Amino acid sequence: MTEAFDDLDFEYVNWVAEKAMGSLGEQHVPPTPQNFHVWFKYALGAPDELKRTINILIAQKRKFDSATNRDLYTTYVGSRGADEAVAHKVSQQLHDVLSSAQQFLNSAIADNRTQMAAISEVADRSGTDTDPRVLIETLMNELSRAATRATRLETQFVEKSRELDMIRESLSQSEERAKTDTLTGLPNRRALEEFFRAAQAEAMERGQPLSVLLIDIDHFKKFNDTFGHGVGDQVLRLVASALRERVRDSDLPARYGGEELIAVLPGADLAACTATAERIRGALAECKITRRSTGEVLPGITVSIGVGQFQLGESMEDLIDRCDRALYLAKKCGRNRVVTENELEPERAAG
Repeated sequence: MTEAFDDLDFEYVNWVAEKAMGSLGEQHVPPTPQNFHVWFKYALGAPDELKRTINILIAQKRKFDSATNRDLYTTYVGSRGADEAVAHKVSQQLHDVLSSAQQFLNSAIADNRTQMAAISEVADRSGTDTDPRVLIETLMNELSRAATRATRLETQFVEKSRELDMIRESLSQSEERAKTDTLTGLPNRRALEEFFRAAQAEAMERGQPLSVLLIDIDHFKKFNDTFGHGVGDQVLRLVASALRERVRDSDLPARYGGEELIAVLPGADLAACTATAERIRGALAECKITRRSTGEVLPGITVSIGVGQFQLGESMEDLIDRCDRALYLAKKCGRNRVVTENELEPERAAG
């Protein structure tokens, strides 16, 4: 673990560690260093997003499999450490550039003072009987030296400008990586939250609809257990590609966690979002995956999708919760289908 807890009381740290180990045991999570780091933070109660996510998973009796554990670490622990490392590196680079620029300016100021003193001396000598040719030669030499200094200073500043451009590009790439899921190439939970907040505000300001579809791969555990995680990852990438290709440029497809993908559709009402979900489901139902190593055709891929429409003032968590319950109903009704929040009312009444 890279994070230090030196400021915490020794006995308190032991208590938190025991609490974390207890939670790991209760949820049957292997106590690897990464998993322990996640559940230590959970026991601490920070960050809030991690605690809320784990509580939801526990309440829904979700299994903390390897994919879920990896996502929790990447989203709430690993990515933050990487962000801090990048921020420290960029801060050091900027400090070096600014220090160099300050040195250049100090040198330029000193050179200018020297130049002004030399020219002033030539001016004083011009009123004497000094040979004009000597004065002209002296003045030309000073001006030449001044031009050389200016050229050198300009070259140095151009080089530092290039360094600043590289730092800017590094920050841009780092931000992009921090918002991208490495397996699928889709935006991750962090990007999803940022996009939803902006879409939510716009929907309320303009009175426009905003809908979400939540996708879960049917029998995904079977792919992993039967064919290995490599095939499972291939299936996940295929579903991600189908999602990406069937939403608009203005929409945001993202990986929500584990085998669940999500898409936020600004300006789309429930019917439009449902139609998009059906296109995604239908396209995947027709897909076939062939194992490269053996040529074996694997079982077909199907997905269950829950669809919901944003209600004025509600949180992203509330909207996704309705989509998740619709998704669960799709699973309960046989999988390979799209269920909307409108179909939850009879289900709730029957309960």
